[in-house]
Amino acid sequence: MSEGLSVAAYGPADVVARLKRRMIDHALPLWSTVGWDSAAGGFIDRLLPDGSADAAAPRRVFVQARQIYCYAKAAQMGWYPDGRAIALKGVEYLLAKAKAPDGRPGYVHRLTPVGGVLDPLRDSYDHAFVLFALATVYGLDRDAQIRAEIDALLSFLDAELRSPHGGVLEGLPPSMPRRQNPQMHLFEAMIACFDATHDLSFQNRAGEFFALFLANLYDKQTHVLGEYFEEDWSKILPVSVEPGHQAEWVWLLKGFERITGCPTGRQRGELLASALRYRDAATGCLIDEGDIEGNIRRHTRRLWPQTEIAKAWIAQAEAGEAGAADEARAALVRLERHYLSHPVAGGWYDQFDREGTSLVATIPASSFYHVLCAVAEAEQVLG
Repeated sequence: MSEGLSVAAYGPADVVARLKRRMIDHALPLWSTVGWDSAAGGFIDRLLPDGSADAAAPRRVFVQARQIYCYAKAAQMGWYPDGRAIALKGVEYLLAKAKAPDGRPGYVHRLTPVGGVLDPLRDSYDHAFVLFALATVYGLDRDAQIRAEIDALLSFLDAELRSPHGGVLEGLPPSMPRRQNPQMHLFEAMIACFDATHDLSFQNRAGEFFALFLANLYDKQTHVLGEYFEEDWSKILPVSVEPGHQAEWVWLLKGFERITGCPTGRQRGELLASALRYRDAATGCLIDEGDIEGNIRRHTRRLWPQTEIAKAWIAQAEAGEAGAADEARAALVRLERHYLSHPVAGGWYDQFDREGTSLVATIPASSFYHVLCAVAEAEQVLG
């Protein structure tokens, strides 16, 4: 389906209010009703093009965690009265089905639609999102059982997934190449854990990932964040650059600065400038992949990089950078116009080719976390 929509229909002045209404009126109700499996439990991984549940799709554990985050965050923001109950229902399912169902510690990677183990891999990226979800739920009413689950997950990370070279392994069993992505999301989870608990140990844990970023993930000469690495964090050439991740780190570095006081302004500015090299000429949207010289490798463009460039500009606006708030609103307008204007209210398009044709027929639940987080940040900073 093409995305031919009038630009005039989407103005920047009230885009934050429009997106908040879209979350409250459409997305949150949709993904807690059609998007919840009332028979087997758990969140549905994706909807079909007509907005009905794809009940046969396997359940990715990180998606369960992301949906828990969405409803806990919506409850925290005062957007959705049922958010807390839905988040807790999601946690109950996650702990019952995904946590150590085979008797070994950690969370499995994928479940069948009826809640059996489809893939027993212990994936670090998944665990980052489980930790992030638990932290967000804990922030609602500081439940001791949730804190115990956080501590158990941290013990598993420390005992089983730490790498002697820094950061965490890809998973159990370990695999190659190493990616920056799980490290980035564990950085995000540690910041969220500090926000929820005010436990200073999470500042230290976040600091370990910041140190890894400075020492290995980020190239200070080219101002580029790499994606794939050898076991010892040496670069794999040619370097793959995902502009969405460059932007995502801008927002995370601002969060780290907020909880520690450690200045990150120089790296944020460099990363943002690098991300902006990789834009689709017709729409201004970030593309999916480039190279270290600033050339575009893949002209496709997914939804999530658009939320991350909006969050990057929001972070810079919060830091007082001139013009950043206007850039953030413009990025949100692009998100709304190209990705969120789907025939299913509360749905979205996941990816387009360079001609603007939708490449993914289904509506993946995995994108909700990106969208809701961007809208929540926009409301808190831009108003």
